[in-house]
Amino acid sequence: MATPVIMVHGAFCGGWTFDAFRRPFEAAGHDVQTPNLIGHGDGALVAGRSMVDYAKQIAALCEACDEPPILIGHSMGGLVAQMAAARAPVSRLVLLAPSPPWGVSGSSLEEAASAVSLYALGPYWLQAVAPDYGVVESYTLDRLPRDQRKALYAQMTAESGRALWETLNWWLDPFMTTGAGPTGVPTLALAGGKDVIHPPATVRQTAARLGGACQVFPQMSHWLPGEPGWEAVAEACLDFIAQENRAAA
Repeated sequence: MATPVIMVHGAFCGGWTFDAFRRPFEAAGHDVQTPNLIGHGDGALVAGRSMVDYAKQIAALCEACDEPPILIGHSMGGLVAQMAAARAPVSRLVLLAPSPPWGVSGSSLEEAASAVSLYALGPYWLQAVAPDYGVVESYTLDRLPRDQRKALYAQMTAESGRALWETLNWWLDPFMTTGAGPTGVPTLALAGGKDVIHPPATVRQTAARLGGACQVFPQMSHWLPGEPGWEAVAEACLDFIAQENRAAA
């Protein structure tokens, strides 16, 4: 059996993010886990959850594996994966349009706007924040047909306002909650050329912070695990894993 794989979903989502994306990995012999983060479809409260809670959850799954797993994270789940990799043994780290760690500034007006817009909800860091279809339609699932956007949005759940605050407002967080740095784990970060949530310039900064490589898919947007072209993204991940396996042999 190939090295186990754990895939970590992003904000407002669940393990269903990887329903299609996991298949090429399983076909290659990997045992794949796609857990729901705490409070995402499991009946547990999500309000008040910290990014540290999510990172500890994923780190515990890594430690329970028979060998250090390959950790793959999308969007905010990419930041969770970075934090988990600093807490538990991981063999490879693959980040799909990842949220940047503490100290890495965004590179677009949209990133800045997303950090500010949530304040319209009041003290949102104390709340569970519901997904916004307008945002999802315009920035996350923008390359999918309307019926697919609607179907995926229907599966989305509320997100921890605290986790969103920690992710989007790191410069206000003296505790460096979302801090991450090189762990010695081979790392690949992937970006969509049309992604305005975490554009290539931001993803490159994240990769550089972690001592990893970055690959850009020019025609893709933010939903790298499921929008048109996701098969090429999965293939790039598997190629990276295979190359690192050969290098370690």
